[in-house]
Amino acid sequence: MTRPKGLDKHLRRLNQLSGNEVRKIAGAAVFEASDDIRVEAFRSISAGAVSGAGHVASRPGEPPNRDTGDLQAGLENLQTGPLSAEVRANAPHSAPLEFSTSKMAARPFMRPARDKKLPDAQKRLADQLDKLVKRSG
Repeated sequence: MTRPKGLDKHLRRLNQLSGNEVRKIAGAAVFEASDDIRVEAFRSISAGAVSGAGHVASRPGEPPNRDTGDLQAGLENLQTGPLSAEVRANAPHSAPLEFSTSKMAARPFMRPARDKKLPDAQKRLADQLDKLVKRSG
């Protein structure tokens, strides 16, 4: 049986893609994506908001309007593993705003931010891996 042309080169590329460099690139892309989601959630809370005495609550289904700023101050992203990251909203009223209560409809800000930034995150990871494959060739 004859070896397919270019097999050795292809095997070298595959071997490189399973190494530490790909984990490092993917981990960085995941963390950057989590930060993009944090920034988008922060931005959505600020958009059109009036803080202080003139504060007007957002409508159900819209991101909460900034009031005291503690919701935004509690947003953080963390690298939770080599290939994982989390975006957290640490203010006590984050979950009720995101998911609703028996007395208040949801004002989601994290899920819409995630959904908006997911395509960018996927493209970033694909682009970074594509660069690695081309470099290994």
